[in-house]
Amino acid sequence: MGGSGKKITVVGAGKYGSATVQRLAGWDIADEVVMTDIVEGLPQGLALDMNQSRPVEGYRTRVVGANDYAATAGSDAAVITAGLPRKPGMSRMDLLAVNARIVRQVTEALVEHSPDVTIIVVTNPLDQMTRLASDVSGLPRHRVMGQAGILDSSRFAHFIAERLGADILEVEALTLGSHGETMVPAPSQCSVAGAPLTELLSPEEIGALVERTREGGAEIVGLLKTGSAYYAPSSAAAAMARAVLEDQRRVMPVCAWLTGEYGISGVYLGVPARLGAGGVEEVVELPLTEQEQADLHDAAEAVAAKVSELDGLAR
Repeated sequence: MGGSGKKITVVGAGKYGSATVQRLAGWDIADEVVMTDIVEGLPQGLALDMNQSRPVEGYRTRVVGANDYAATAGSDAAVITAGLPRKPGMSRMDLLAVNARIVRQVTEALVEHSPDVTIIVVTNPLDQMTRLASDVSGLPRHRVMGQAGILDSSRFAHFIAERLGADILEVEALTLGSHGETMVPAPSQCSVAGAPLTELLSPEEIGALVERTREGGAEIVGLLKTGSAYYAPSSAAAAMARAVLEDQRRVMPVCAWLTGEYGISGVYLGVPARLGAGGVEEVVELPLTEQEQADLHDAAEAVAAKVSELDGLAR
């Protein structure tokens, strides 16, 4: 491999960004993975370190570290991890204002050098940042998406497997909606070794696992004391980028633009979508229960209300 002619950019060389770069490079699905960051020397040093692991790991993809966007020119896909985490004493609106400014600048720079790029946003608050990147980019909505559902579904699957002592690879789990408090679990779509989850656990037991999933990021932050999760999040972002780069047409839960699917329009929301070279090629409508459908509509309304906050920010 390594001769695919494909190129991908990851914006942000923190733990999330660098772990995403490492995963993408190791899969050998692109000629080049570019990692950009505003800190001079950081992406270059990490790139040099990663490139020196290639003979041991057995892959050809080159990692390029850069502080400007000229190096990103011609990228097929880009993952935006840049942004600040919420700090003690920082309001949600403060975080929104800071990260909106960062995501706006990053998106403009990416599209200037790669007009055909497909963008995957992971910066929080996720729903708002995905909508902002979409608006700023001028790209078709299906070429901009956010990462939320794969991570939450993966966390849910882990907790289900641990609770039942099941083989993790035999657990099918799905969460929809938003990342965080408006996450919508879909127990009707979950199974273990083919058996419906609703037949294996009581509603109360499932509810406890759902709550732990919803607080999954906070639980890790609480244990780490400093920093936040990046192993599972980078797996999720890299899997999305791979689906685009390899035109896998694989169905995975992502933050996608809805145009009437599930009876919802005009909002970015976590739903199952088929990802390929064109980005979100199709939103897949699953037979949800009435409660799951109602919860999804509630999540859409909550996201729409949060997105309206963007308009109140000084541009």
